[in-house]
Amino acid sequence: MTSSSPHAGQLLQQAVALHQRGDLSQAQTLYAEVLRREPANFDALHMMGVLARQGGAPEAAVELIGRAIAVDAGKAAAHCNLGAALQDMRRHEEALASYERALALQPDYPMALANRGNALRRLGRAEEALASYDAALALRGAYPEALCNRGVALHLLGRGGEALDSFGQALTLRPGHAESYCGAAVALQSQGRHEEAKDAYRKAIELNPDYAEAWSGYGTLMQRMGEYKEALERHEHALRLDPGSAPARLHRANALRALKRNDEAVAAYRDALACGADAASVAYQLAALGEREAPAAPPPQYVAALFDQYADDFDHHLQDVLQYRVPRLLAQALQAHLGAAPVDAIDLGCGTGLCGPLLRPHARALAGVDLSPRMLELARRRDVYDELACGDVVEYLHDSPGAFGLAVAADVFVYLGDLQPVFRAARQALRGGGLFAFSVERLDAGDYALQPSGRYAHSEAYLWSLARAHGYTVHSLAPATLRQDEGRDIPGLVAVLAKQL
Repeated sequence: MTSSSPHAGQLLQQAVALHQRGDLSQAQTLYAEVLRREPANFDALHMMGVLARQGGAPEAAVELIGRAIAVDAGKAAAHCNLGAALQDMRRHEEALASYERALALQPDYPMALANRGNALRRLGRAEEALASYDAALALRGAYPEALCNRGVALHLLGRGGEALDSFGQALTLRPGHAESYCGAAVALQSQGRHEEAKDAYRKAIELNPDYAEAWSGYGTLMQRMGEYKEALERHEHALRLDPGSAPARLHRANALRALKRNDEAVAAYRDALACGADAASVAYQLAALGEREAPAAPPPQYVAALFDQYADDFDHHLQDVLQYRVPRLLAQALQAHLGAAPVDAIDLGCGTGLCGPLLRPHARALAGVDLSPRMLELARRRDVYDELACGDVVEYLHDSPGAFGLAVAADVFVYLGDLQPVFRAARQALRGGGLFAFSVERLDAGDYALQPSGRYAHSEAYLWSLARAHGYTVHSLAPATLRQDEGRDIPGLVAVLAKQL
């Protein structure tokens, strides 16, 4: 550390020593004195910024470290620390640019590589984040923070077993690493290992009682387990620790809605929106509560995020908890109308591929399409599909004219209100006489409605009118119980239509 004044240099050395011992108040006093004497002292500006971030003042950190970089832009550590402060403020694009500048100055900088991975992960670029963590670990193998965040990236990529291994390696190096327990809890939760996840969340909170993210994650687990009151308590605790967290506010709103405290839920969704939650997703939730006009379909990002979140536990929850019957009901309904010759088939909104094994015996070629990348990864593991595509079902059908003899949509139209576009697109994608089989939740009056559950219901009369308008013959349109929800049977309709020649 350099200073033009010997006395200022001594003060700076004393300040750094105090900083390293954790005496932040005294260190701050001495840094301030150095800056009073030398306002452009790089080291004092930089370290004062680092101290500000440690004290929970990222805005001040950005200002001070920015002033330091204006004095000397050639120090990689300053750019790395600026990136960390920007990330604290959720300015992830700017943070990434700071890490890139640090790495341009010092390519073999493990902390900058690991922090770059954090920024990429927050920006939804999990594959690139994983590569950045691996580069950091190649330089410093015993790096528990990088191993922990590598586990988070692996979990986001649907590689749950590898994620748990990475969290385990981090905990071997640092047994008291609360973040690794929290990351492991999230991975365990997504795999349906709820009791193990609960233990891991508790351990994270025991190690760091002020860990807002762990409290919020614990709340999502309680909600998944149907313990809505306990979920609400944990989300509210998370918000006391981090009042500006949009995800925690959104989770709180979801818990209130599950408790049927709808007026409070409406206010909570509006609070989440004010804190930066996705506007389209919040508008959809408010519409489900009758506070806005229902859209024709939910936002694609809402559907993708919903199913990405539950992908690993999806089959167990549907089949064992909700007594989900739709794939079997559709297969039975189709049996009387499928010929002996196999057909080219498309599984619309295929999810994890529950319909795939039932469709495969009737398919010459079987394709699947879904919005959720993690669902598709699980569908791929079934090894029954010839092609899997990530995208919107209507767009996929539009791009496949005359390609199929069978199109199936199991429990998909609960996430579409207006079915005109999909009926039109399915007719375009089907060959003459091709079958269109699907399920809907049943509505007694009107065409369709968005329910408080966030799922659409459709009436039998609406389906008949669509079939007539778009040139389909109705082979069967029968009532059925599709699944259960909180012990209550969910009534629906199972349809088999055929494209008229």
